[in-house]
Amino acid sequence: MDASRAHHLPSVIVAPFDQHDPAFIADPYPVFAALRAEAEVHWHEEMGVALAVSHAASSAVLRHRSLGRLWTDAKPVEQFTSFNLLHRNSLLENEPPTHGRLRRLVAAAFGRGHVERLRPWITELADRLVDGLVAAIEAEGQADLLSHVAAPLPVEVIAELLGVPAADRPLLQPWSNAIVKMYEYDLAPEKKAAAERAAAEFVGYLRDLVSLRRETPGDDLVSDLVAVTGTDGAKLTEDELVATAVLLLMAGHEATVNVIGNGVNALMAHREQWQRLVADQSLLSTAVEELIRYDSPLQLFERTATAPVEIAGFHVEPGQKIAALLGAAARDPEVFADPDALDVSRTSNPHLGFGMGIHYCLGAPLARIEVQAALSALTRKLPTARLAAEPRRRAEFVLRGLHELPLTS
Repeated sequence: MDASRAHHLPSVIVAPFDQHDPAFIADPYPVFAALRAEAEVHWHEEMGVALAVSHAASSAVLRHRSLGRLWTDAKPVEQFTSFNLLHRNSLLENEPPTHGRLRRLVAAAFGRGHVERLRPWITELADRLVDGLVAAIEAEGQADLLSHVAAPLPVEVIAELLGVPAADRPLLQPWSNAIVKMYEYDLAPEKKAAAERAAAEFVGYLRDLVSLRRETPGDDLVSDLVAVTGTDGAKLTEDELVATAVLLLMAGHEATVNVIGNGVNALMAHREQWQRLVADQSLLSTAVEELIRYDSPLQLFERTATAPVEIAGFHVEPGQKIAALLGAAARDPEVFADPDALDVSRTSNPHLGFGMGIHYCLGAPLARIEVQAALSALTRKLPTARLAAEPRRRAEFVLRGLHELPLTS
């Protein structure tokens, strides 16, 4: 360990977890509880980041204005041209004043009624996808929730939102899947190369789509992003517009897939909660929040210090990284009664799944509609659903999810 960091460590140090350990990936929450009992912040030497494990410390990390999203280009820069372009121009990876300008313009385009316009269409889409799942179960005896419902739902929604033609929509999910692998730690070189290839193809595709929408505007978000102008005359550059579209797909796709997958998996393990939803659709809105809390699709969100900062007694120097460990914050008994219990009627639920502060997720309302539509369709059309086999969990830590969730009835 770097000796210069020693005085910045908490007085009690617990050996950090191994983020590659399959047992930890399968159930990290007992480890998080042990860490939280020892201190609110821990240094993880291998990952090179301090980890806030309590709700209060994680909230402070997300809100502190001297802890920012400071993008550092993937290296070597010449090998990650498109990946870096997307992130340099992203709403998520910028701080004020750039962030404020981008968010105002993107929010203005979103504010033109796109989410409410899509609500009935999303409900119909979820019903149609679940009908396909039910038909596959009837034909084969079992079927995968992820491939039939959880994965195609958010891709179709984002594609519809952006105005991507139906014939091109199969391109989007593979691009997103490849790019988001870059957010993991210690990624293999071939996966880094695949992420850059996907980013380059996606950038090229979106430049063509933007050009088309400049000439022929439609009733879609890309058209509105092209047209939107701030009160000061500011507009999005083409790079910013492309980065915004990619962010919407990656954030919206990965989070929604994993909330549905992780959430239904949890409901299958807690049959009484599943039965409550089947019996009472009015619980769907609180159930969505509880599933996000109970098994967070995003486990970790980083910040970098721009000035000396103290979080729960842990000192962070400029340039050092600290992350909110969202999965740990979501099980903090100081905030959540009986935090390890799944309760679809939980009403006091200040989870951090959509972030906090200026980087609060702009797509949160859309994500809630998608997950609620999926749960509604599943509980109505497949009330006797149960696991057909043990689900296969993905090996990644930061983006927590499943490869497949086989269901039967």
